Amino acid sequence: MKRWLTPLLLGIAVLISAVVVVETKHRNRALVADLEELRLQRARLGIEWSQLQLEEATLAHPGKVERVAREQLGMTEPDDTVQVSEPSL
Repeated sequence: MKRWLTPLLLGIAVLISAVVVVETKHRNRALVADLEELRLQRARLGIEWSQLQLEEATLAHPGKVERVAREQLGMTEPDDTVQVSEPSL
């Protein structure tokens, strides 16, 4: 009986080891795929960030702000003299 016990235990150990190797390789491939997807997403977000910075710079240009203030908001520059009413006591 002892004669078969060692090979049996070694065979079971080999099978367990093989299953662990397969599982580890599968998990590694999944993680590599996830990493590649995250790298692509990072690249897309970097491009989008650059475009948003360019858009912000365009919208914040003083001439653009002044034009929007005049045309869309009806704002005008204040007169040189400003009448300040005295507070009533």
